Amino acid sequence: MFIQTEATPNPATLKFLPGRPVLGEGMLDLTDPQAAAVSPLARSIFEVDGVTGVFLGPDFITITKSGGEWAQLKPALLGAIMEHFLSGAPVVEDAAALEQADSEEFFASEDAGIVETIKELLDTRVRPAVANDGGDITFRGFRDGVVYLNMKGACSGCPSSTATLKHGVENLLKHFVPEVREVQAA
Repeated sequence: MFIQTEATPNPATLKFLPGRPVLGEGMLDLTDPQAAAVSPLARSIFEVDGVTGVFLGPDFITITKSGGEWAQLKPALLGAIMEHFLSGAPVVEDAAALEQADSEEFFASEDAGIVETIKELLDTRVRPAVANDGGDITFRGFRDGVVYLNMKGACSGCPSSTATLKHGVENLLKHFVPEVREVQAA
């Protein structure tokens, strides 16, 4: 098994590509060892000292560290990932875990059409690009012309995430949805 790694815009996060499906569909953001209880793979990764976050994507794993150098952490992480996939254990034990709590959205019923357009733009134009960097961006709400989005994986805590939101996503949404005045992180 050959696992590739890619740098992300977030220096504290590295993207691992095991060359096979991880979740297939959906994404799962695990920010601590307790949250990782639903995933044998994430539990193994959190056992490596210095790991503070695991983000599971369709075909990638994004790992965030709190300290140490990637040169020292990478061999242990590659070993944990390889061992998991060779064991045949499931990536996630509880499929319901893929439908995380941040599915709660807020917006006025009269804004449903606007929200549908915003979600379509996010799904077709923004999320694929963000996934390439090892993260995800999800819709949280829309109120008074402000779109609230949640950044996950490599995007969470990334130094360039504010620029991505303000200059990339906000400009795109304002162009296609005149009712959007601003984009903020939820």
